[in-house]
Amino acid sequence: MQHAVRSLGAIRTGPTPVPRPRTRRVPSLIDADALRVLHRAARALLDDLPGLTDRLVAVLQEQEPAYRAAVAGDPTGTWQEVHRSLRHSVTSLIDPRSARDAARGCSWRIGATRAEQGLPLDALLHAFRLGGSLVWQGLVEETSRTAPEEVRLLVHVASDVWNFVDEHCTLVADAYRQVEWQLSRRRENRARLLAAALLDGTSRIADVPEAARALGLPEHGRYVVVAVAGGHPAGCAAARAAAVPEGTRVHWHTGVEVDYGIVLAADGELPRPQPGPGTLAPGIRIGVGGAVDGLAAVGDARRLADTALSICPGSGGTVWLAEHLPAALVVSSPELGRTLAERVLGPLLRLEPADREVLLDTLTTWLACDGSAQRAGERLYCHRNTVLNRLRRCEQLTGRCLARPSDLVEISLALTAHRLLRA
Repeated sequence: MQHAVRSLGAIRTGPTPVPRPRTRRVPSLIDADALRVLHRAARALLDDLPGLTDRLVAVLQEQEPAYRAAVAGDPTGTWQEVHRSLRHSVTSLIDPRSARDAARGCSWRIGATRAEQGLPLDALLHAFRLGGSLVWQGLVEETSRTAPEEVRLLVHVASDVWNFVDEHCTLVADAYRQVEWQLSRRRENRARLLAAALLDGTSRIADVPEAARALGLPEHGRYVVVAVAGGHPAGCAAARAAAVPEGTRVHWHTGVEVDYGIVLAADGELPRPQPGPGTLAPGIRIGVGGAVDGLAAVGDARRLADTALSICPGSGGTVWLAEHLPAALVVSSPELGRTLAERVLGPLLRLEPADREVLLDTLTTWLACDGSAQRAGERLYCHRNTVLNRLRRCEQLTGRCLARPSDLVEISLALTAHRLLRA
């Protein structure tokens, strides 16, 4: 196709050809005769519309399994739908201008209604094409019966008939997809609300069966909640895969700051994935809670996952609650934890920052080395006697004896509370 506007260099300097005047197209006599034959046959179909409806319903039952079920479930409603569609279609052949909007509205409503009922779109489009074929067959049969010599004229209107069928198939598909999208969004929103209620612990017992269906999870079973936070959304998506082994049934609920996975734990425990190096992006934190019985208890599982997440260091990593129960006890009651830290470590915490950090680091390292001064010294790059001297000073400041089990438990919990709750 040539461009509508040419560059100046492309303009010819020779004489400009004079355009020929356009002649107005006048409908031919053949077109007029074809329309007359079409209208006469269409009026005959309207007179026998109930019979035409019966034929189409029978064809649908025979050739389209989805409509076979629809007819069995609601024979009257299906017959009336087919009757309305045929009436609008045949009327449009006689008076397209007046009947066009009503016919389009009828097809749109059928597409929307069938989408709500869950009838497959392929079956619906097949039904419309079968209807178009039956109408065309009826036009040919009626003309063959009343004026056989004029059957050939129907060829001139065949494209109009099938264009009408194609137009209404497109309408039906558009209506169907629009309603299907709306229903999908509605289901997604409902599933999100149901999942949020389960995680918050505010779900009603009567809503649990619906939640199970919406989330694709069994109502009864052992569940673990996994909490994922921090980093870019793309990093959280990778963390989801790293936290839950492939093949595990899980429903992910995306929150503002934390994503929660409701995981079906077949044996009551979440299998540990085997992530490769560098799977988790920096700053991604994962908290894995303990198992609970049934979807109705998912709110408790979420609180356990939140507890595990609160223990996770800010730099990132994964915390399994079952492996950090003393720390979980501390963060579950932060006021008591801060009181414990102040009561046990108060004098030590009020030292000069440099002195305080040396003693806290030594005490923490010694505990991590199972009470071995030798190994603690190797980690701290100092002599074991230096470690022992620092520990004796910690005992003097705190008034606790590291050789006494009860005092050692207090000091260990106090250190954990200071580390986790000092913010």
